Amino acid sequence: MTIRLPGADGTLRTHEPRTEPLALTTGAPFTSRTVYSAAHVVADPFADTTPDSPAAIDWDATLAFRRHLWSHGLGVAEAMDTAQRGMGLDWAGAAELIRRSAAEAEAEGGLVACGVGTDQLTGPATLAEVRAAYEEQLALVEASGARAILMASRALAAAASGPEDYLDVYGHLLRQASEPVVLHWLGPMFDPALEGYWGTSDLDAATDTFLDVIAAHPDKVEGIKVSLLDASREIGIRRRLPQGVRCYTGDDFNYPELIAGDEKGFSHALLGIFDPLGPLAAQAVRVLDTGDTAGFRALLDPTVDLSRHLFQAPTRFYKTGVVFLAWLAGHQSHFTMVGGLQSARSLPHLARAYELADGLGLFPDPKLAEERMRNLLALYGVDR
Repeated sequence: MTIRLPGADGTLRTHEPRTEPLALTTGAPFTSRTVYSAAHVVADPFADTTPDSPAAIDWDATLAFRRHLWSHGLGVAEAMDTAQRGMGLDWAGAAELIRRSAAEAEAEGGLVACGVGTDQLTGPATLAEVRAAYEEQLALVEASGARAILMASRALAAAASGPEDYLDVYGHLLRQASEPVVLHWLGPMFDPALEGYWGTSDLDAATDTFLDVIAAHPDKVEGIKVSLLDASREIGIRRRLPQGVRCYTGDDFNYPELIAGDEKGFSHALLGIFDPLGPLAAQAVRVLDTGDTAGFRALLDPTVDLSRHLFQAPTRFYKTGVVFLAWLAGHQSHFTMVGGLQSARSLPHLARAYELADGLGLFPDPKLAEERMRNLLALYGVDR
Protein backbone atom coordinates (compact mmCIF):
# COMPACT_ATOMS: atom_id res chain seq x y z
CA MET A 1 0.00 0.00 0.00
CA THR A 2 1.04 3.59 -0.55
CA ILE A 3 0.41 6.75 1.41
CA ARG A 4 -0.08 10.24 0.00
CA LEU A 5 2.03 12.92 1.61
CA PRO A 6 1.67 16.70 1.16
CA GLY A 7 4.63 18.66 -0.14
CA ALA A 8 5.60 22.27 0.46
CA ASP A 9 4.08 23.19 -2.93
CA GLY A 10 0.65 21.98 -1.85
CA THR A 11 0.61 18.85 -4.00
CA LEU A 12 0.38 15.26 -2.81
CA ARG A 13 3.08 12.70 -3.58
CA THR A 14 3.02 8.95 -3.16
CA HIS A 15 5.24 7.14 -0.64
CA GLU A 16 5.48 3.38 -0.22
CA PRO A 17 6.13 2.67 3.48
CA ARG A 18 8.68 0.11 4.53
CA THR A 19 7.42 -3.17 5.87
CA GLU A 20 10.48 -4.04 7.99
CA PRO A 21 12.66 -1.87 10.23
CA LEU A 22 16.42 -1.62 9.92
CA ALA A 23 18.00 -4.58 11.72
CA LEU A 24 19.70 -3.17 14.80
CA THR A 25 21.24 -4.86 17.82
CA THR A 26 22.47 -3.86 21.26
CA GLY A 27 26.00 -4.68 22.30
CA ALA A 28 28.97 -3.90 24.48
CA PRO A 29 29.65 -0.43 25.93
CA PHE A 30 31.33 2.05 23.60
CA THR A 31 35.12 2.14 23.75
CA SER A 32 36.21 4.85 21.32
CA ARG A 33 33.70 7.65 21.94
CA THR A 34 31.50 8.97 24.72
CA VAL A 35 28.05 9.59 23.29
CA TYR A 36 25.10 11.41 24.82
CA SER A 37 21.64 11.86 23.40
CA ALA A 38 19.88 15.01 24.49
CA ALA A 39 16.42 13.64 25.31
CA HIS A 40 12.93 15.09 24.87
CA VAL A 41 10.20 15.14 27.48
CA VAL A 42 6.76 13.56 27.06
CA ALA A 43 3.86 15.85 27.88
CA ASP A 44 0.80 14.73 29.82
CA PRO A 45 -1.84 14.84 27.06
CA PHE A 46 -4.76 14.94 29.50
CA ALA A 47 -3.52 17.94 31.50
CA ASP A 48 -5.74 21.01 31.31
CA THR A 49 -3.02 23.49 30.42
CA THR A 50 -2.31 26.48 28.19
CA PRO A 51 0.94 27.36 26.39
CA ASP A 52 1.81 29.66 29.30
CA SER A 53 1.10 27.08 32.02
CA PRO A 54 3.84 25.19 33.89
CA ALA A 55 4.79 22.05 32.00
CA ALA A 56 2.68 18.96 32.70
CA ILE A 57 4.94 15.93 32.21
CA ASP A 58 4.08 12.27 31.77
CA TRP A 59 6.85 11.04 34.02
CA ASP A 60 6.42 7.34 33.28
CA ALA A 61 6.76 7.81 29.52
CA THR A 62 9.56 10.35 29.91
CA LEU A 63 11.67 8.03 32.05
CA ALA A 64 10.85 5.03 29.86
CA PHE A 65 12.37 6.86 26.91
CA ARG A 66 15.56 7.43 28.90
CA ARG A 67 15.72 3.72 29.69
CA HIS A 68 15.40 3.10 25.95
CA LEU A 69 18.46 5.27 25.27
CA TRP A 70 20.49 3.67 28.09
CA SER A 71 19.60 0.20 26.82
CA HIS A 72 21.50 1.00 23.64
CA GLY A 73 24.55 2.28 25.51
CA LEU A 74 23.91 5.99 25.02
CA GLY A 75 24.26 8.53 27.77
CA VAL A 76 21.41 10.95 28.42
CA ALA A 77 21.99 14.70 28.36
CA GLU A 78 19.15 15.81 30.58
CA ALA A 79 17.18 19.04 30.84
CA MET A 80 18.84 20.54 27.77
CA ASP A 81 17.17 22.48 24.96
CA THR A 82 15.91 19.20 23.43
CA ALA A 83 13.77 18.85 26.57
CA GLN A 84 12.25 22.23 25.65
CA ARG A 85 14.24 24.02 28.30
CA GLY A 86 13.15 27.63 28.02
CA MET A 87 10.54 26.67 25.39
CA GLY A 88 7.79 25.16 27.52
CA LEU A 89 9.80 23.54 30.32
CA ASP A 90 10.37 25.95 33.20
CA TRP A 91 12.96 25.63 35.95
CA ALA A 92 10.58 23.91 38.37
CA GLY A 93 9.87 21.24 35.77
CA ALA A 94 13.53 20.97 34.82
CA ALA A 95 14.55 20.56 38.46
CA GLU A 96 12.09 17.69 38.91
CA LEU A 97 13.27 16.15 35.62
CA ILE A 98 16.90 16.29 36.81
CA ARG A 99 16.09 14.66 40.14
CA ARG A 100 14.02 11.89 38.58
CA SER A 101 16.37 11.19 35.69
CA ALA A 102 19.47 11.13 37.88
CA ALA A 103 17.79 8.67 40.27
CA GLU A 104 16.71 6.51 37.34
CA ALA A 105 20.24 6.58 35.91
CA GLU A 106 21.65 5.36 39.21
CA ALA A 107 19.11 2.53 39.32
CA GLU A 108 19.74 1.55 35.70
CA GLY A 109 23.50 2.08 35.65
CA GLY A 110 23.07 4.70 32.94
CA LEU A 111 25.23 7.71 32.14
CA VAL A 112 23.57 11.09 32.68
CA ALA A 113 24.66 14.72 32.56
CA CYS A 114 22.29 17.58 33.36
CA GLY A 115 21.90 21.13 32.18
CA VAL A 116 22.67 24.00 34.55
CA GLY A 117 21.27 27.38 33.53
CA THR A 118 19.60 30.50 34.88
CA ASP A 119 16.03 30.05 33.67
CA GLN A 120 14.52 30.65 37.10
CA LEU A 121 15.22 34.33 36.32
CA THR A 122 12.13 35.68 34.57
CA GLY A 123 13.13 39.31 34.02
CA PRO A 124 16.17 41.58 33.77
CA ALA A 125 18.93 40.45 36.14
CA THR A 126 22.23 41.73 37.45
CA LEU A 127 25.42 39.75 37.06
CA ALA A 128 25.24 38.87 40.75
CA GLU A 129 21.75 37.48 40.25
CA VAL A 130 22.94 35.50 37.23
CA ARG A 131 25.75 33.97 39.29
CA ALA A 132 23.34 33.10 42.10
CA ALA A 133 20.91 31.45 39.67
CA TYR A 134 23.69 29.35 38.16
CA GLU A 135 24.85 28.41 41.66
CA GLU A 136 21.37 27.24 42.68
CA GLN A 137 21.08 24.96 39.67
CA LEU A 138 24.66 23.70 39.93
CA ALA A 139 24.04 22.72 43.54
CA LEU A 140 20.93 20.75 42.58
CA VAL A 141 22.67 18.87 39.77
CA GLU A 142 25.67 18.04 41.94
CA ALA A 143 23.41 16.87 44.75
CA SER A 144 21.67 14.54 42.28
CA GLY A 145 24.99 12.85 41.51
CA ALA A 146 24.96 13.83 37.82
CA ARG A 147 27.65 15.60 35.82
CA ALA A 148 26.85 19.27 35.25
CA ILE A 149 26.60 20.91 31.84
CA LEU A 150 26.93 24.69 32.15
CA MET A 151 24.51 25.93 29.52
CA ALA A 152 24.53 29.30 27.83
CA SER A 153 22.36 31.81 29.69
CA ARG A 154 19.92 34.27 28.15
CA ALA A 155 20.14 36.32 31.33
CA LEU A 156 23.94 36.49 31.12
CA ALA A 157 23.79 37.47 27.46
CA ALA A 158 21.47 40.34 28.42
CA ALA A 159 23.41 41.46 31.49
CA ALA A 160 27.03 41.17 30.30
CA SER A 161 28.71 44.26 28.94
CA GLY A 162 31.67 42.46 27.40
CA PRO A 163 33.96 39.41 27.47
CA GLU A 164 35.23 40.24 30.95
CA ASP A 165 31.82 39.61 32.46
CA TYR A 166 31.74 36.11 30.93
CA LEU A 167 35.23 35.38 32.21
CA ASP A 168 34.20 36.51 35.68
CA VAL A 169 30.91 34.58 35.87
CA TYR A 170 32.25 31.33 34.42
CA GLY A 171 35.46 31.57 36.43
CA HIS A 172 33.42 31.97 39.61
CA LEU A 173 31.29 28.92 38.79
CA LEU A 174 34.21 26.72 37.77
CA ARG A 175 36.16 27.50 40.93
CA GLN A 176 33.32 26.25 43.10
CA ALA A 177 32.23 23.25 41.00
CA SER A 178 32.97 20.10 42.96
CA GLU A 179 33.58 18.04 39.79
CA PRO A 180 34.67 18.95 36.26
CA VAL A 181 31.80 20.21 34.10
CA VAL A 182 30.91 20.39 30.42
CA LEU A 183 30.72 23.90 28.96
CA HIS A 184 28.02 24.40 26.34
CA TRP A 185 28.23 27.05 23.62
CA LEU A 186 24.79 27.20 22.01
CA GLY A 187 24.57 29.34 18.91
CA PRO A 188 21.82 31.88 18.13
CA MET A 189 20.35 29.58 15.46
CA PHE A 190 19.14 27.48 18.40
CA ASP A 191 18.19 30.47 20.57
CA PRO A 192 18.18 34.00 19.11
CA ALA A 193 18.53 35.46 22.63
CA LEU A 194 22.10 34.12 22.69
CA GLU A 195 23.33 36.36 19.86
CA GLY A 196 26.68 37.88 20.84
CA TYR A 197 27.47 35.27 23.48
CA TRP A 198 30.95 35.55 25.03
CA GLY A 199 30.64 39.33 24.64
CA THR A 200 30.76 39.77 20.87
CA SER A 201 29.16 38.76 17.59
CA ASP A 202 32.64 38.29 16.13
CA LEU A 203 32.96 34.51 16.26
CA ASP A 204 36.75 34.58 16.21
CA ALA A 205 36.85 36.88 19.24
CA ALA A 206 34.08 34.86 20.94
CA THR A 207 36.08 31.68 20.37
CA ASP A 208 39.11 33.26 22.03
CA THR A 209 37.07 34.19 25.11
CA PHE A 210 35.54 30.72 25.29
CA LEU A 211 38.98 29.15 25.15
CA ASP A 212 40.31 31.64 27.72
CA VAL A 213 37.70 30.40 30.20
CA ILE A 214 38.88 26.82 29.65
CA ALA A 215 42.57 27.66 29.74
CA ALA A 216 42.15 29.36 33.12
CA HIS A 217 40.44 26.29 34.65
CA PRO A 218 41.41 23.18 32.65
CA ASP A 219 41.08 20.94 35.70
CA LYS A 220 37.42 21.97 36.10
CA VAL A 221 36.37 21.42 32.46
CA GLU A 222 35.72 17.80 31.50
CA GLY A 223 34.65 18.81 28.04
CA ILE A 224 32.89 21.31 25.83
CA LYS A 225 29.80 21.04 23.68
CA VAL A 226 29.85 23.17 20.54
CA SER A 227 26.47 23.82 18.88
CA LEU A 228 27.25 26.29 16.10
CA LEU A 229 26.47 24.13 13.02
CA ASP A 230 29.91 25.02 11.68
CA ALA A 231 32.20 22.01 11.28
CA SER A 232 35.36 23.96 10.49
CA ARG A 233 34.97 26.15 13.58
CA GLU A 234 34.39 23.14 15.81
CA ILE A 235 37.51 21.47 14.43
CA GLY A 236 39.48 24.64 15.02
CA ILE A 237 38.28 24.84 18.64
CA ARG A 238 38.90 21.14 19.16
CA ARG A 239 42.52 21.46 18.10
CA ARG A 240 43.11 24.31 20.57
CA LEU A 241 41.73 22.56 23.66
CA PRO A 242 44.04 21.77 26.57
CA GLN A 243 45.13 18.16 26.89
CA GLY A 244 42.41 16.07 28.49
CA VAL A 245 39.48 18.39 27.68
CA ARG A 246 37.01 16.64 25.39
CA CYS A 247 35.06 18.15 22.53
CA TYR A 248 31.45 16.94 22.29
CA THR A 249 29.94 17.81 18.96
CA GLY A 250 26.54 19.44 19.04
CA ASP A 251 26.55 19.92 15.27
CA ASP A 252 23.39 18.27 13.97
CA PHE A 253 24.43 19.02 10.38
CA ASN A 254 27.94 17.55 10.30
CA TYR A 255 28.14 14.97 13.09
CA PRO A 256 29.37 11.93 11.11
CA GLU A 257 32.58 13.59 9.95
CA LEU A 258 33.17 15.28 13.32
CA ILE A 259 32.75 12.07 15.30
CA ALA A 260 34.87 10.11 12.82
CA GLY A 261 37.59 12.76 13.13
CA ASP A 262 40.88 13.09 11.34
CA GLU A 263 44.57 12.52 11.96
CA LYS A 264 44.58 15.34 14.52
CA GLY A 265 41.64 14.24 16.63
CA PHE A 266 37.89 13.66 16.83
CA SER A 267 34.76 14.79 18.62
CA HIS A 268 32.68 12.83 21.08
CA ALA A 269 28.95 13.49 20.79
CA LEU A 270 26.14 15.23 22.64
CA LEU A 271 23.36 15.55 20.09
CA GLY A 272 19.64 16.18 19.90
CA ILE A 273 19.42 14.18 16.68
CA PHE A 274 20.52 11.09 18.61
CA ASP A 275 17.10 11.17 20.30
CA PRO A 276 15.35 9.73 17.20
CA LEU A 277 18.54 8.08 15.89
CA GLY A 278 19.51 6.41 19.19
CA PRO A 279 19.68 2.71 18.24
CA LEU A 280 21.14 3.38 14.78
CA ALA A 281 23.70 5.83 16.16
CA ALA A 282 24.71 3.33 18.83
CA GLN A 283 25.28 0.62 16.25
CA ALA A 284 27.37 3.01 14.15
CA VAL A 285 29.58 3.89 17.13
CA ARG A 286 30.15 0.20 17.88
CA VAL A 287 31.32 -0.22 14.29
CA LEU A 288 33.66 2.73 14.80
CA ASP A 289 34.96 1.07 17.96
CA THR A 290 36.35 -1.71 15.75
CA GLY A 291 38.33 0.82 13.74
CA ASP A 292 35.96 0.62 10.76
CA THR A 293 35.50 4.31 9.98
CA ALA A 294 34.05 3.58 6.55
CA GLY A 295 31.44 1.28 8.07
CA PHE A 296 30.57 3.93 10.64
CA ARG A 297 30.09 6.53 7.93
CA ALA A 298 28.06 4.11 5.81
CA LEU A 299 25.57 3.78 8.67
CA LEU A 300 25.47 7.38 9.82
CA ASP A 301 25.92 9.47 6.67
CA PRO A 302 22.46 8.56 5.28
CA THR A 303 20.85 10.04 8.41
CA VAL A 304 22.12 13.56 7.74
CA ASP A 305 19.28 14.46 5.35
CA LEU A 306 16.77 13.73 8.11
CA SER A 307 18.77 15.69 10.67
CA ARG A 308 19.17 18.71 8.40
CA HIS A 309 15.45 18.60 7.72
CA LEU A 310 14.50 18.50 11.41
CA PHE A 311 16.97 21.26 12.26
CA GLN A 312 16.17 23.57 9.35
CA ALA A 313 15.44 27.20 10.21
CA PRO A 314 13.92 28.21 12.53
CA THR A 315 16.26 25.66 14.10
CA ARG A 316 14.87 26.04 17.61
CA PHE A 317 11.69 24.24 16.52
CA TYR A 318 13.54 21.00 15.82
CA LYS A 319 12.02 19.64 19.04
CA THR A 320 8.67 19.30 17.27
CA GLY A 321 10.11 16.87 14.74
CA VAL A 322 11.94 14.93 17.45
CA VAL A 323 8.75 14.37 19.45
CA PHE A 324 6.78 13.62 16.28
CA LEU A 325 9.19 10.81 15.40
CA ALA A 326 9.05 9.46 18.97
CA TRP A 327 5.26 9.21 18.60
CA LEU A 328 5.51 7.46 15.24
CA ALA A 329 8.11 5.08 16.68
CA GLY A 330 5.79 4.08 19.51
CA HIS A 331 7.75 5.62 22.37
CA GLN A 332 4.69 7.63 23.41
CA SER A 333 0.97 7.33 22.79
CA HIS A 334 0.31 10.83 21.45
CA PHE A 335 1.77 13.80 19.59
CA THR A 336 1.35 16.48 22.23
CA MET A 337 4.10 18.72 23.57
CA VAL A 338 4.52 21.01 26.54
CA GLY A 339 3.73 24.56 25.58
CA GLY A 340 1.69 23.35 22.64
CA LEU A 341 4.84 23.16 20.54
CA GLN A 342 3.41 20.39 18.36
CA SER A 343 2.00 23.25 16.26
CA ALA A 344 5.45 24.70 15.52
CA ARG A 345 6.04 22.75 12.30
CA SER A 346 3.81 22.44 9.25
CA LEU A 347 2.18 19.29 7.94
CA PRO A 348 4.48 19.19 4.88
CA HIS A 349 7.49 19.42 7.21
CA LEU A 350 6.23 16.55 9.35
CA ALA A 351 5.33 14.48 6.29
CA ARG A 352 8.86 14.81 4.95
CA ALA A 353 10.26 13.85 8.36
CA TYR A 354 8.13 10.69 8.29
CA GLU A 355 9.24 9.88 4.75
CA LEU A 356 12.94 10.28 5.55
CA ALA A 357 12.75 8.37 8.85
CA ASP A 358 10.76 5.56 7.26
CA GLY A 359 13.30 5.35 4.45
CA LEU A 360 16.04 4.86 7.03
CA GLY A 361 14.10 2.08 8.76
CA LEU A 362 13.99 3.95 12.07
CA PHE A 363 10.51 2.80 13.10
CA PRO A 364 10.52 -0.45 15.11
CA ASP A 365 6.96 -1.06 13.89
CA PRO A 366 6.58 0.49 10.40
CA LYS A 367 2.89 -0.39 10.29
CA LEU A 368 2.21 1.52 13.50
CA ALA A 369 4.12 4.52 12.15
CA GLU A 370 2.10 4.38 8.92
CA GLU A 371 -1.21 4.18 10.78
CA ARG A 372 -0.30 7.14 12.98
CA MET A 373 0.84 9.14 9.96
CA ARG A 374 -2.46 8.39 8.22
CA ASN A 375 -4.38 9.53 11.30
CA LEU A 376 -2.48 12.82 11.35
CA LEU A 377 -3.10 13.35 7.65
CA ALA A 378 -6.81 12.73 8.13
CA LEU A 379 -6.88 15.22 11.01
CA TYR A 380 -5.48 17.84 8.61
CA GLY A 381 -8.06 16.96 5.96
CA VAL A 382 -5.95 14.85 3.62
CA ASP A 383 -8.28 12.39 1.86
CA ARG A 384 -7.08 8.82 2.30
